[in-house]
Amino acid sequence: MTPHTPLRRDHVRQMAVYNRWMNDKVYAAAASLSSEEVMADRGAFFGSIHGTLSHIAVADMIWLQRFARHPAGYAALDPVRGLPIPRDLAARPFGDLAALTEHRRFLDGVIEAWADTVTEADLDHALDYVNTRGDSFRKPFFFLVMHFFNHQTHHRGQVTTLLTQAGVDVGPTDLSMLIAEV
Repeated sequence: MTPHTPLRRDHVRQMAVYNRWMNDKVYAAAASLSSEEVMADRGAFFGSIHGTLSHIAVADMIWLQRFARHPAGYAALDPVRGLPIPRDLAARPFGDLAALTEHRRFLDGVIEAWADTVTEADLDHALDYVNTRGDSFRKPFFFLVMHFFNHQTHHRGQVTTLLTQAGVDVGPTDLSMLIAEV
């Protein structure tokens, strides 16, 4: 690797930073709407802006608890190990945007702290996990981590569409906005 070729762990860290940056933007944009507008069913897969943001948070909690079982141990994931996790991916455990925002900030802090501890060797492991339907899997950890971040990006894209339809501009959303010049 050259000094200009990032390692996979660098990609994980960059995605954690991007995740927080985008969540801050999306949640600030959502906060500019009334509670009724945030909760309104807009025909999206998870119904509303709140429903879609809730889905991302629930899925993040599920994945972070799975990642906590990695052989590396990840002390940075201790704060999520005992959290009660809904098994319904459409659950809304946080009743309003304020509570969901607080939980999102907590999750983003955990994600960034965890990403800072991931090593190249960690990414070479396979992770055993069981999905919400009870099906067992064993998959390469690096690709599961990429799925974790891609899932967030996918659904935040849905939220930015819902916000745009509600008349709120989130602003630039491209990862390239955060990639350092070389």
